[in-house]
Amino acid sequence: MIYDVSLGIGPDMLTWPGDPPVEVDPARRLAKGDPANVSELRLGTHTGTHVDPPFHFIDGGRTAEALDLTVLVGPALVADLRHAGPSITPAEMDALAVPAGTERILFRTPNSELWGRTPVRFPDTYTSLTPEGARWCIDRGIRLVGTDFLSIERKGTPGHPTHVTLLEAGVIILEGLDLSAVEPGAYELSVLPLKILGGDGAPARAILRSL
Repeated sequence: MIYDVSLGIGPDMLTWPGDPPVEVDPARRLAKGDPANVSELRLGTHTGTHVDPPFHFIDGGRTAEALDLTVLVGPALVADLRHAGPSITPAEMDALAVPAGTERILFRTPNSELWGRTPVRFPDTYTSLTPEGARWCIDRGIRLVGTDFLSIERKGTPGHPTHVTLLEAGVIILEGLDLSAVEPGAYELSVLPLKILGGDGAPARAILRSL
């Protein structure tokens, strides 16, 4: 079975405060006598389900089009953090009993329940990964970390240490997943970010396939 764990892109979707809003405007329409339907799309590079390359927080870091696609496709663990509090620490990670050799981990947290509400309003709190939790992932050879909110890090954290810790180590960050329909366990992950030249981020379509 295939699960689409991407957020739909449209004008009413939740965006990070201060990021560009999404606009989808009709540029041409058959109903107006145009030869085809064509729309103009305006959005930020960190809209909806998206990938953070190192360049997002590291000057001179790898940009979106240069990401290693072998990291974005392969076995992944959907970790059961449905009852987690606001912070994912090494203690929470230890409790997951992540199998040795895991390279991709996706956090299913209470955040996923947000995506079933209309409209989605920016929450006062959400579950995020601490810098220590990020180091835990690096020390165990994890190469991709995904989360079910627009940021893996707590809003307003000075210096963005969770992002910087992961990105300096070459770990790809996948944000904005909707895991509400996915049971924790092992899957095959496929993520295809837009090939934005020099991109500091890239919206992506992400799917999980049952093993």
